[in-house]
Amino acid sequence: MSFLAGLMCAQEGHPLTGTWHGEWHPAPGKTTRIVMYMKWDGGKVGGMINPGPNAVALKVANFQGWNVHIEADAKDGHIVADGKMDKVGSYRRTISGTWTEGSAKGDFTLTRDD
Repeated sequence: MSFLAGLMCAQEGHPLTGTWHGEWHPAPGKTTRIVMYMKWDGGKVGGMINPGPNAVALKVANFQGWNVHIEADAKDGHIVADGKMDKVGSYRRTISGTWTEGSAKGDFTLTRDD
């Protein structure tokens, strides 16, 4: 049984790899949806925020000790997201923390898609 669990983890790859969805709150009562795609290329994590015509490429995506740090340059300003991964043993793990975009700052939560 432990062999099977190890095999499943090996197939899953880096903890940040996958499509994540969620939201951040730039002001009281305001919610902004987030879709983020991240992929480990063997040397670093790359990806984008809100894939599509208005996609924002990740400049930095670091993961250490379940802490996550992400940076990107969007049209509305530099994005910095600092959070902590939770439900680490689950495929639908989460990241939550503080999201800053330009002069706006608020809390965010992301959940990895199945």
